[in-house]
Order: sequence, then structure tokens, then C-alpha cells
Amino acid sequence: MSNRGLCAFLLLTALGACRQAPEQPRFPKADREVAPIVSDAFSTEDVRDRLGEAEQVLKLAGVAPGMWVADIGAGEGYYTVRLAPVVGRRGRVLAEDIVPEVEERLIQRVHRDNLENVAVKLGEPDDPKLPSNSFDRIFLVHVYHEVESPYAFMWHLRQGLKSNGEVVVVDADRPPKRHGIPPRLLQCELAAVGLKLTRYEPIAGGEAYFTSFRIAGPSPEPRQIKPCKA
Repeated sequence: MSNRGLCAFLLLTALGACRQAPEQPRFPKADREVAPIVSDAFSTEDVRDRLGEAEQVLKLAGVAPGMWVADIGAGEGYYTVRLAPVVGRRGRVLAEDIVPEVEERLIQRVHRDNLENVAVKLGEPDDPKLPSNSFDRIFLVHVYHEVESPYAFMWHLRQGLKSNGEVVVVDADRPPKRHGIPPRLLQCELAAVGLKLTRYEPIAGGEAYFTSFRIAGPSPEPRQIKPCKA
């Protein structure tokens, strides 16, 4: 390379280094408390099975063979391992968590149980990093109240839905500081990112409820999202 060519190359490199990275979208903060992440263990799985919640939730959600589903905030994989046989060999389950240690234990469980239709992914607190337009159902079970930036998180999450897919949220009807979220507030927050409530059902045996949401329109610009009042 000639001296003139080298100088031109160095100048272009310097100019490129000065360019700023694209500005990240700014989302509003939740106008409410956010519960801290607690232990991913729910007593024992046998105790949880006796409550019958998972059986009710999978039935209400209409999970069927061949579906692609995502288990967000999967923890130790309680729902993941129950979704895998329902969607079957033609279906897929993506189990996501944001805690690396939890993700590693989940990977070990998937390998130990030989769940060939399950993949495990590490997400971020404000973005589950889902492949776009991929899932028939996306589950958030007893985890939504722990999401620090719900508007950013759900804005990114909805991009993973197929056009006729559903987001399924299972939570408890109590304040976030008590590890729940009132259904009215949940509906408002998801409506803010363009998701419409399509079904609400109390779950037998406690304060938990089932909700499902579908895409109601174009994804809003982050700066246009207005936080809901708690």
C-alpha cells in the first residue's frame, strides 16, 4: 500500500471510530413497585403438582403437538419439562432465564432428561432475546411481577410471537411487593405495548389467575408508551 493509500485508510478508520453507536430506544419505567427475584424453587415439584396449576394452565393455553412455545423465566424448568411432551417431537420449547447459574442448572436438567425438543437461552432483564415471529405461545408464569422494565421487556418479547400467537401470563392477584400483580394493571401494561387481553380465568385453589394476550396492532414507538398508574 502506498503512503497516500495508507493515510487514506487510517483517516477512514479514525472517522469510523468517531461514529457513535445507534441510540438505544428509551422506554418508560414502571410506575409501581417491582418485586425482587426470589428463589426459583416452589417448595417441591410434587407439592406444586398437587395444586394442579400446570395442568390447568396448559389446557387453558391450548398447547398442542407441533407448537413452538417459550418458557420465560423458566427457573429450574418446572413448566419446561411439562411443555416438552405436550408439544412433542415436532414441537419446540425454548426455556429462557436471566440468571446464568439458573440457566446452567436448567441445561443440565434438559440433558439429564434427554429433552431433545428443548433449547435453553440466557436473556437480558429488559429483553428475552427471542427469535422473531417464532412462537405460538410465550409463557410468563409467576415471573411478570419481577420484571424490572416491563415496557421494554414486553415490547421486545412480543416480537417473538407469530401473528396468531398468544402471550400467557400466570400471576397472583396481589400487589407486586407481595409477588403478584393485579389483573387490571397487567392488562393496562400489556395494552401499552400493543397486546390485547383475550382471556382471563381464575385458577382453582388460590390467588393465581390465567391470562392470554394477542397482538392488537403495530408495535408502538418506545417514546410513545405511557406508563400505567398502579
